[in-house]
Amino acid sequence: MANADAVATKPEDAYKAREPVFQQVMEQNGGVGVRVSGITQSTAPNPALYEPGNPLANKDGYVYSSNVNPVEEMVNMLSASRSYQTNVQMMDTAKNLALRTLQLGQ
Repeated sequence: MANADAVATKPEDAYKAREPVFQQVMEQNGGVGVRVSGITQSTAPNPALYEPGNPLANKDGYVYSSNVNPVEEMVNMLSASRSYQTNVQMMDTAKNLALRTLQLGQ
């Protein structure tokens, strides 16, 4: 989202959206985690904006904006946040069940 408003003179110089690629990894203790295995760059075209007064405008008066979609980025952030909340709740439930199991043995 930081580069959503960036502009450039040529489309090839405009910022291209990037997204991490996650890979599942097995932990030594038997758990499963994730790590970033790479970064992909968006192939979506950079929109041309007619701004003849912009110092970066080309001879036709156009600048090229980044292809970052702020709405899509917000949806991705909300999804990640909700996934995290779900995982925390699951860990809390597992902890409470383990504690109750220990209390049964007393």
